[in-house]
Amino acid sequence: MNRPYNFSAGPAAMPEEVLAEAAAEMLDWHGSGMGVMEMSHRGKEFGQIAQEAEVDLRELLAVPAHFKLLFMQGGGLAENAIVPLNLSRGEAVDFVVSGSWSQKSAQEAARYCTVREAANTQASGFTTLVDPASWQLSNKPAYVHICSNETINGVEYQSLPDLKALGCEAPLVVDFSSHVASRPVDWSRVGLAFGGAQKNLGPAGLTLVVVREDLLDRALPICPSAFCYKTVAENNSMFNTPPTYAIYIAGLVFKWLKRQGGIAAMEARNIAKAELLYQAIDRSSLYTNRVDPSCRSRMNVPFYLRDESLNEAFLAGAKERGLLQLKGHKSVGGMRASIYNALPLEGVQALVAYLRDFEAQHG
Repeated sequence: MNRPYNFSAGPAAMPEEVLAEAAAEMLDWHGSGMGVMEMSHRGKEFGQIAQEAEVDLRELLAVPAHFKLLFMQGGGLAENAIVPLNLSRGEAVDFVVSGSWSQKSAQEAARYCTVREAANTQASGFTTLVDPASWQLSNKPAYVHICSNETINGVEYQSLPDLKALGCEAPLVVDFSSHVASRPVDWSRVGLAFGGAQKNLGPAGLTLVVVREDLLDRALPICPSAFCYKTVAENNSMFNTPPTYAIYIAGLVFKWLKRQGGIAAMEARNIAKAELLYQAIDRSSLYTNRVDPSCRSRMNVPFYLRDESLNEAFLAGAKERGLLQLKGHKSVGGMRASIYNALPLEGVQALVAYLRDFEAQHG
């Protein structure tokens, strides 16, 4: 079966090997007589699945022992509330607003604590990043929040900021939803990182939280028990029924990533894919990418046709070529190619060939 190439921003394409393996185990997981969706989350069968998933992910992301790895629900959007409920202590929090998602995060956090903007790049159309040395950090914020890859705007931090070097002792909170497992994480600079699984890790429904142990005692009294990091950690992500099938699928993805050579190998592939696509756009007279080259995302590549009257024809032609879900987010328009881990180099090559053919016809 020749499957199309899916450039969706999320829920995103999954590795074909993982889908095939899940299909084969749908009715009977490892001779248990049960499918994973039918298992008790307290049973030994699912216990094995969850334990292996955590061990594999900790190894892949090189998560230090003094961090807790939590499997939760609600996605990145819910974490915008759950993080301040756990870490703000009702105090002021600093946000670096670099795109649509960090903007949403700041707005949600303002329901639970005082939010201050250390930087905001909206004036540039969210096409660049501010040097951390220029951030206007407040005095002793409870934490500093960034979105390290903006899915809609296509802006990515190429390295995480070092708050200690800026004279700030607050923990750094990182929303890494849309590029987790695509590149290494410098955990020495992170207090907490969170992300929805539906970009690089698995299906929608699972949320990953990686939190430093010394931050587990900060929850506000109003924080719901199921969202309290300390409670979830003490119960090994089993305080309430977790998203069992999503954890199972994510576990298969983790094993797939290990077979590919791990995060270092995936990063090399992602660099190659992104360079190929950006070069095709930059060399074109029909397409344009508006993001500063110093902070272009490797995962989400927004681009625009200079003649936007061709948009519908472009999308129709792409679909005929088996290139799916290239329409940009409704808030910014244009096109967007999300080239996550599961999207192979051949998919980017097919897109680049189509870009050239379409320009030859309409440029």
